[in-house]
Amino acid sequence: MRKPDTLALFYDGYEKRAAEQPLDRLRSEARGMMRQAYRRFRNLQPYTGFYTAFLNLKRSLESDGIRVRINDFSYARSNPNMPIGLTGFDTVYKNVRLGNPAMFGPGQVPDPKDVLDVVDACNLEIVTQPCEWYCQLWRPVLGDRVKPMFVGIDTDAWPDQSGRDKKIDVILYDKIRWFRTDRVPELLDPLKAHLEARGLSYVVLRYGEHHLSQFRSACAQARCMVFICEHETQGLAYQEAMSAGLPILAWDEGQLASPKDREQAPPGLAVSSVPYFDERCGMRAKAADLLASFDPFYDALPSYRPREYVLENLSLAAGARRYLELFETLGR
Repeated sequence: MRKPDTLALFYDGYEKRAAEQPLDRLRSEARGMMRQAYRRFRNLQPYTGFYTAFLNLKRSLESDGIRVRINDFSYARSNPNMPIGLTGFDTVYKNVRLGNPAMFGPGQVPDPKDVLDVVDACNLEIVTQPCEWYCQLWRPVLGDRVKPMFVGIDTDAWPDQSGRDKKIDVILYDKIRWFRTDRVPELLDPLKAHLEARGLSYVVLRYGEHHLSQFRSACAQARCMVFICEHETQGLAYQEAMSAGLPILAWDEGQLASPKDREQAPPGLAVSSVPYFDERCGMRAKAADLLASFDPFYDALPSYRPREYVLENLSLAAGARRYLELFETLGR
């Protein structure tokens, strides 16, 4: 199958609704703009992670010369055998039921008890998840239908900042989502005390409570990042930081923290907070070793090449290749 000239993507979420009627589309656009303005005013991230992933996918495909049509119901209906892509929150399953051969992702997969009904209702031949460890969690339910697919990083939007003068030594990126009352004093507070004892400057950015411009500014001014997160299916923030040239020290316990996911996890599932990572990117450490790992990590900063890894493995071009590799199998 040759590369398509045009590809139809459907996104449904807080920022944009997959609405077929013209009045509903106008309401969706107005609602999305009001939400973004409100969140910018409150110094919050204007977009959800799913919408950011969707935008990156769109850029990936357009960078490969493909025209992307967004929420174009009439186009899909007039080409009923044409494969389509569904993305976003699980509301997309209710709002987009067209009968075209379809692939889902990036986005929110429904509860295991509902997923097979959704697959049939939306004619989903492939359901993607951002990395292999998360696919393993879903294979008991979805079998070979579930495939790993990352979202490409826009390396032009996140340029190399490693040659700039640095005013911040360390970004402490706080994405602790479970058991915060235990994890903050166990992980974050000792790191802050250690940096202060060494005379190193730092900024703490908590996921969901900072504006994108703050993150960009920090990546431009910082030497490195300590990424504190239980586990990630992709981890756009640490990958954007790597694109900007920041080595990463990652808390990587290898244990599933999400109570909801633990209900369906197969025995022995190994998870990661940095599922796309090698020795060029920095270091991993468990909680017991995180503090002791900081000094050797920081002393080795000149030896890491995180942007090189992103360019090779996570670029927009690489994201487009992976998406099309899966997309081209639809409808066969």
